[in-house]
Amino acid sequence: MSVPFALKPVMVVVGTRPEIVKMAPIIRAFKKHEVPFSFVHCGQHYDYNMSQQFIEELELPAPDYGFKVKAASAGLQTARIMALMDRLLAKVVAGLVLVEGDTNTVLAAALAANRRGVAVGHVEAGLRSFDLRMPEEHNRRLTDHLSALLFAPTERAKANLERESVWGKIYVTGNTVIDAVAQHLPIAERKSKILSQIRFERFALATAHRAENVDNLAVLKNFVRAFMESPVPVVYPMHPRTRKRLRQNGLLAEVMQCGNVQVLPPLGYLDFLVLMRRCELIVTDSGGVQEEATSPLIRKPVLVIRLSTERPEAVEARFAKVVGTGKHQILTAITAALESKKQLPEKSPFGDGNASEKIVEIIKKELRRYI
Repeated sequence: MSVPFALKPVMVVVGTRPEIVKMAPIIRAFKKHEVPFSFVHCGQHYDYNMSQQFIEELELPAPDYGFKVKAASAGLQTARIMALMDRLLAKVVAGLVLVEGDTNTVLAAALAANRRGVAVGHVEAGLRSFDLRMPEEHNRRLTDHLSALLFAPTERAKANLERESVWGKIYVTGNTVIDAVAQHLPIAERKSKILSQIRFERFALATAHRAENVDNLAVLKNFVRAFMESPVPVVYPMHPRTRKRLRQNGLLAEVMQCGNVQVLPPLGYLDFLVLMRRCELIVTDSGGVQEEATSPLIRKPVLVIRLSTERPEAVEARFAKVVGTGKHQILTAITAALESKKQLPEKSPFGDGNASEKIVEIIKKELRRYI
């Protein structure tokens, strides 16, 4: 169904790989329903493998506007994105700035829109780890309180927002990451060649990139020692931040030479989906991976190598377990997960794969009110 021509375009803003993945179903739904939109890439992940590759793989339109933001600190990066977004919003008409998640891009775009009097929509609103060491916790909380439309993935997320008395409208929609897995895994199984590169028949899939982990030498050592001693071989697509820290601390060569660990460069989304589908279990500090693993097409146990998670629904549904950052804790959890005979649920706690359709219908309804 077409929307009125006078509807002001939605400005879809992304800056990192997870944002691209989770916004992809929404962009497709905008096109399907003929909702006018512009696509902005703020360049928080400026490395090709971390950003542009995902846009191409997912067959999304090229961004209408794009920045490359290299900054020495998170604060400077946020400030630069905010300044660039402010300049863009001064020239480009937008009825709504739509952001997703908890990155520096999300907060910067929301602040810039707020200062320009443009409404903000926050996809994945209401997540809380209650761990204030995490910069993402500050980003998501501030963005929620700046937003006019809050798209909460679960009832728990809605309750968090209500407890904080946010002023925007709250809608429970599910998480678009489940939509993304359903839309893209069949394509990944056809196109990806990643399995031909994997040395192991059985393996655990590991990722680690969060600042509070990889910037802490003791924690970083725990991670790599646990991977090297794991009872099942570990396939480890390495984030550029992690590689840099390992090199700086003289650990990279040791990990690369370990026969129990296969280090890969950052992977495209389709390759990563295939590895999630085929692995025995997942060891990660990523929030998005905790969600993706609950998809009915993936259904893998996840060991969260952090002290907390903003996805408690995955823990309650028995998909995920927060195991901490100690080497012994991680190794014990890997062994227990491999020996467990428990069946994981058939349904995801993060929705039924129709979140993007729900979000777009809500946006159409809300924007019509201002015509």
